[in-house]
Amino acid sequence: MAHPSRTHKDYQIGIICALTTEKAAMVAMLDESHPGFKKEDRDDNDYTLGRIGVHNVVIACLPAGLTGNGPAAIIAINMRRSFPIKFGLMVGIGGGVPSKKDDIRLGDVVVSQPTGSHGGVVQWDFGKTGKGGMFQRTGSLDKPPRVLLHALQSLKEREITDGIDLEASLALMVQNKPRMGETYRHQGADQDQLFKATYDHEGDETCDECDPNSIVWRRARSDSTPKIHYGNIASGNEVMKHGTTRDVIAKEEGVICFEMEAAGLMDSFRCLVIRGICDYADSHKNTIWQPYAAATAAAYAKELLSIIPPQEIVPTKKAAEVLLKSTGTPDLPRVGVYDT
Repeated sequence: MAHPSRTHKDYQIGIICALTTEKAAMVAMLDESHPGFKKEDRDDNDYTLGRIGVHNVVIACLPAGLTGNGPAAIIAINMRRSFPIKFGLMVGIGGGVPSKKDDIRLGDVVVSQPTGSHGGVVQWDFGKTGKGGMFQRTGSLDKPPRVLLHALQSLKEREITDGIDLEASLALMVQNKPRMGETYRHQGADQDQLFKATYDHEGDETCDECDPNSIVWRRARSDSTPKIHYGNIASGNEVMKHGTTRDVIAKEEGVICFEMEAAGLMDSFRCLVIRGICDYADSHKNTIWQPYAAATAAAYAKELLSIIPPQEIVPTKKAAEVLLKSTGTPDLPRVGVYDT
């Protein structure tokens, strides 16, 4: 039975994950779990409710086997059907774009921050073919809401003055869910290998058969504490797993991470995108870093929510209620994500 003082209206922060691995890490960060509510008709999402700090949150995951911008948009629309979401977080894993400017390592966290001409997320595979057969990316995506950008600025200030203690949240995750400790852990610096962009993977899932002479030398870090990086994130319906293409797009669009869901959310579900880096978006990608990367992203999300004061969450209405009053039907319209 639901707590008598809590209703749907108390859950105004939505968190969306694409994979079970990601949602498990986010659920393990909850300070308190809450029982569920009856959903609106035609909302087939599966929700986990709980509290992080002073905020009640609702967490949803894409259906098994589905990835990409389209399924993510459907999850967001249904969440807004059942809950009066004010803003959201997209939390999970992504492929990093390491460079001299951004020394990104596996397990680090990339956060979508408006940079240059982009609002924090750019769909790299959406556009048209122009003169000479050149592909031109078109359209723009909305920025995260100001409350999240203010929180982001405060958290960046804290990182400079006192540091962001993601390790404490990671320890809490293991304390809450001990069996996750073995899988959701740092995999060791020796398992973090960056190969030259032009060198393609050889062999099975591991890089045991890859040429060690093609590994890019990087200065060793003093410890395994994940670093936080801020900038534009590239989102597309295809997995990026080619080093040369990765670098070309990253240079053209000024992105530091690739993923597959955020572009489906930004205009219909205003959110901040938080990605733990599990690979380098090249042919050497594998799954061994995914749990730890999911955990570091979830840990950052927890820290971010701790910055947002409770008064920022104000009473609002569920999207279904607004549409029912204005149109007589609870059906949400299809939301156009792009301007052409």
